[in-house]
Amino acid sequence: MKMTSIKMKKILDERLAGPAYKTSYNRDKDTYRIAWKESNQGMTITLPNVVAKYNERGEKAVDELVEHVTEALRVMNEEQELTGMEKNIYPVIRATSFATKTKAGEKLVCKDHTAETRIYYALDLGKSYRLIDEAMLEKEGWTHDRIDEIAAFNIRSLNNDYKKDTVAGNDFYFVAKQDGYDASRILNEAFMEEMKVNSKGELAVAVPHQDVLIFADIQNKTGYDVLAQMTMKFFAEGRIPITSLPFIYENKELEPIFILAKNRPTE
Repeated sequence: MKMTSIKMKKILDERLAGPAYKTSYNRDKDTYRIAWKESNQGMTITLPNVVAKYNERGEKAVDELVEHVTEALRVMNEEQELTGMEKNIYPVIRATSFATKTKAGEKLVCKDHTAETRIYYALDLGKSYRLIDEAMLEKEGWTHDRIDEIAAFNIRSLNNDYKKDTVAGNDFYFVAKQDGYDASRILNEAFMEEMKVNSKGELAVAVPHQDVLIFADIQNKTGYDVLAQMTMKFFAEGRIPITSLPFIYENKELEPIFILAKNRPTE
């Protein structure tokens, strides 16, 4: 029997039923919304996307969706505190086009990184995380410098294992731990310097999306082309894309590079 949006709505009504929630269906947009009755905080689900996943993966797709929605609603309804949770605070890299305010209008804590990227701060809650806003800082009496120092310390404590691949005489290293902070490791200066010291040629680095950090030890001109194609591919496939532009890492600075086919990059 073919799954439809209406049938999926009925499944979600059953699976997400609860006295504290309210649900609604927008027939025009084919979306399903579930929110807390008291605060009206919630999330909107695009039903055709869920139907497509169901047709491909069956009940498992619904199980994962329900788990994700339940966890997100739980986090929305909790008062998070920073004090006592210092070990769970990490920096996250986002594109400069990423929102600087929450949907509720609260200003997110962030700082400039490069022309392409910005640093935000996340409170890790296990299965999910929450970006830290100014109201949370004020409540705790914390400064921007303090949260930045804590986040920087925690990113240095993470494991930096990588996989290596050699293409056309150039070495590529991929950090993909899938812990939500792969791209954030670009902020670990000691790790960056270690990779620089061990590179034979010019060291380039890329953060195409949240769940990968790519180092490229460029030893010939072809290396730039390979890196450009690789970064673009990862950027297009990423769940949270960041930037398709790689950077040259030199003197502890990141310079975006615009790679022209068969040529050395122009900065």
